[in-house]
Amino acid sequence: MANFDLLVNKQKHQVDVDPDTPILWVLRDHLNLVGTKYGCGIAQCGACTIHLDGVAARSCSVPVSSVGGKAITTIEGLSAKADHPVQKAWIEHDVPQCGYCQAGQIMSASALLKANPNPSDEDIDVAMHGNICRCGTYVRIKAAIKTAAMSK
Repeated sequence: MANFDLLVNKQKHQVDVDPDTPILWVLRDHLNLVGTKYGCGIAQCGACTIHLDGVAARSCSVPVSSVGGKAITTIEGLSAKADHPVQKAWIEHDVPQCGYCQAGQIMSASALLKANPNPSDEDIDVAMHGNICRCGTYVRIKAAIKTAAMSK
């Protein structure tokens, strides 16, 4: 076990965990931030996507020891009132069905728009590749990302 100082959603936290513990489990089990979902455990489905210094990362495969001084943002920290442009577009386009993948989808989409405010279809496809939606709402996801891009 070791102590780690983390900056999560602009708040400082200290956790005492094994250095190999994936940040996903630190967020869920130690900080009670359960919006980030466990999907596959091998960084292939995207349900666990968070931001590390604004870049989308799969938290199930990132050990807490590698986070260092990076700012961690979870779905809970994306916006105080769920009014981020991507979240608003998600509602407008009625994207969620079962909802399980939505936090990861939204985190990937918001990281894309931060890096590229006017993405092409190909840019969206590349950025969202690996974010799996069991319900198959990919057409609505792409439309919501385009709407969010226009609202910025």
